[in-house]
Amino acid sequence: MSTLNSKASTSPNSMKQELPGLPPKTASPWPVFWVASTAVFLVSMDGTMLFAAFSALRAGYPLATAADLSWVLNAYTVIYAAMLIPSGGLSDRHGRKKVFLAGVALFVASSVACGLAVSVEWLVAARALQAMGAALLTPASLSLVLAAFPTHKRAVAVSLWSAVGGLAAAVGPSLGALVVASLGWQWAFYLNAPLGLFAMWRGARLLTEAKKPSEGRPLDLIGMGLLIIGIGALALAIVQTESPEWSRHELRGIAGLGITAIVGFVLWARTAAAPLVDLGLFRSRTYRYVNLASLSFGIAFSMMFFAFFFYMKSIWDYSLPLAGLAITPGPLLVTPVAALSGRLASRYGHRPLLVAGCAVYAASGLWFFMVPGPEPAYLTQWLPGALLSGMGVGMVLPSLSGAAVSHLPAEHYAVGSAINQAIRQVGSVIGVALTVMLLGSAVLKRADFNAVYLCHMSLALLTAALCLPVRTRPDIAAAKL
Repeated sequence: MSTLNSKASTSPNSMKQELPGLPPKTASPWPVFWVASTAVFLVSMDGTMLFAAFSALRAGYPLATAADLSWVLNAYTVIYAAMLIPSGGLSDRHGRKKVFLAGVALFVASSVACGLAVSVEWLVAARALQAMGAALLTPASLSLVLAAFPTHKRAVAVSLWSAVGGLAAAVGPSLGALVVASLGWQWAFYLNAPLGLFAMWRGARLLTEAKKPSEGRPLDLIGMGLLIIGIGALALAIVQTESPEWSRHELRGIAGLGITAIVGFVLWARTAAAPLVDLGLFRSRTYRYVNLASLSFGIAFSMMFFAFFFYMKSIWDYSLPLAGLAITPGPLLVTPVAALSGRLASRYGHRPLLVAGCAVYAASGLWFFMVPGPEPAYLTQWLPGALLSGMGVGMVLPSLSGAAVSHLPAEHYAVGSAINQAIRQVGSVIGVALTVMLLGSAVLKRADFNAVYLCHMSLALLTAALCLPVRTRPDIAAAKL
């Protein structure tokens, strides 16, 4: 009888029931991935859509100057760069789900406020709140994805997470141009609401905290303030480099304030009992070099992206909708290349992909330097270079994100990824400033773009050199680098 009972207890029907003391069946991580990635898609798409809406904004606010309207872009850039690392710290300490949902809610509400803006001042203030929401949700999103996947699948997950941003950047310009032309610039912001509300609804039902948020550990308000002032002041000084409303003396003072605040932050983090950023993260040789590479590639990527619009409109006289459509093939290639790169990185590490991707990206710069001429010939003169750049970006950007977090302990996922993204954002700000400086004249000629493409190639090769010390092969994953 005991044997019969033993057999019954191991029958298929009884096995369906969860027994006390046994671990529950592991849930699929992909629903978490899609919820987290939906919000990141919104943030990435919003940034590129707004470039298509800028001329419509000038028409909507005829009394505002171009310098006034530039703050619609610059306020977002400065605050987003400054808030990423503090937001990562908040996420790690107070709950990734909680911070993620708060960020999405703030992003959606401020997007609607942007669309309802009746003045430039209102719009700039709403954009600042939108940047705060984006900064809250971005590192929390990646940390939720990392926590959901087992270690051997994280390289693929991070690559796909980064590819979502590439896809959003691809559809942003063309979708933005279409929406603005047919519905008005307000809908460049209103479109965020449906997807954002969906992410909030699914996230509230599906997401769980990877661990209990820290209790009793004080928030490092001094460190947060120093970091926001430091990154914000440096980003502001870079963005306003060519602005006639700021003198050189004022910009040097702002940059000096930023450097002083960053130095103060480092000194504070070395002595504080519970610092916002654990400087021990930078003991990893891989982490140090990945962040330097992210800075250089961020500059190169933004220079290529902005130079494209300058070339299409100033040299080939493309309309904004046509230019937005023409940029799409390259970024669309990022998604499949990133998916393949993630699989290869999980087997061979990130370094081969980083070095090879940088070489491909440098080749695209060489193509743009040598081939396109003053007369439009998109299929033969531009498309091959755009496809090369899409392949290079698909290999490099996801691999940088993956390598940055590959050896981080779970409690530092959000802040570690936020540092990497903030550094890349600062690189993007530098790239925009350099592009405006090189191509900011009223009348552009084909030869004016040569300096941009030389920078493109040089920065790609520099990134490759910085990636040589990266070590993320699975067989050495446990080593201290």
